[in-house]
Amino acid sequence: MNRYEFLIRFSIVDNKKSSKIRQYLYQVGDDIDDNFLLHQLKFNSEQIKQFYQYDITKTLDWINKDNHFLISYSDQFYPENLKQISNAPLLLFGKGDKNLLATPQIAMVGSRAFSEYGAMWGRYFASELAINGLTITSGLALGIDAICHRGALDVTGKTIAVLGSGLQHIFPKTNFNLAKDIIANKGTIISEFLPDKLALPKHFPRRNRIISGLCLGTFVIEASEKSGSLITARFALEQNRDVFALPGDIDNSNCNGTHWLIKQGAYLVTKPNDILEHYSSRLSWIKKNIGQTLDNLPIIHPAILAVINNQAIPIDIIADKVRLSVAEVSVKLIELELEGLIESVNGGYIRKKYL
Repeated sequence: MNRYEFLIRFSIVDNKKSSKIRQYLYQVGDDIDDNFLLHQLKFNSEQIKQFYQYDITKTLDWINKDNHFLISYSDQFYPENLKQISNAPLLLFGKGDKNLLATPQIAMVGSRAFSEYGAMWGRYFASELAINGLTITSGLALGIDAICHRGALDVTGKTIAVLGSGLQHIFPKTNFNLAKDIIANKGTIISEFLPDKLALPKHFPRRNRIISGLCLGTFVIEASEKSGSLITARFALEQNRDVFALPGDIDNSNCNGTHWLIKQGAYLVTKPNDILEHYSSRLSWIKKNIGQTLDNLPIIHPAILAVINNQAIPIDIIADKVRLSVAEVSVKLIELELEGLIESVNGGYIRKKYL
């Protein structure tokens, strides 16, 4: 039996033998003695029946369409970073440029219920990191994930979307056009699930470990304490990858997760160079580009910006929250206004609209 057909059927059967099959893949080559291997894996009669009865014709038809691909764990195109994790997927179904999977990637994730602060900086960081040659990888989810994909596309950068559904069922449906734009701009969409599989809650943690596994590090833009983004960050730590976090609004519960990560030792990020310089010794072209294509502007006065939101806040309250004098805060507020980040209104200061 063809190796791909075997693995497609294998992925349908309810079993816990994925780690064992990885060992066999390097030994058996493209043609597999399925009867022998099923015996070696100690499949029971019900599992064997399920293995042979499933009709994979539609799956094979999908793979054979233009711009579609299937990569197995032992293929040369299988991403080396992903292969290093303990529970690497046996199969990756994809659409787009499969060569992109081998490029240096940074995962950018965050809350679905994002703030304007998260949207602004998510898009900015994604654009700047993509300009400098990092592929932006995320989960095509509503909110920060989608914003980061868009940020990469804004500058004709590269982006990869990892789904918690099969590729015939883009989830969420509202991001269908985003998925099309990713492919149209030579990006990639992948999933370990068969193309006809619908999105299920249990799929998303599995998707998250692929996102972090593909990447050098995971950058959390904005996340609550119960956000799925923290699951991705935990996977990154388990996989011995870097975790970065953006400081946020101390009054915004959707930033509690990023602040918790920083307390736990995640790298605090206030400008794109924080990430680029971290990898400059490993990725030679980054060292050459730093300072050339970036605006190189940090998030100025992040502590002050973090307490200003959509409701006017007086200068004395701001000063009290950041524990500075009114005179010191006044100067910093002028600088934030000049950068176009805030504006003065009746009653104090508000964050400027971004989207």
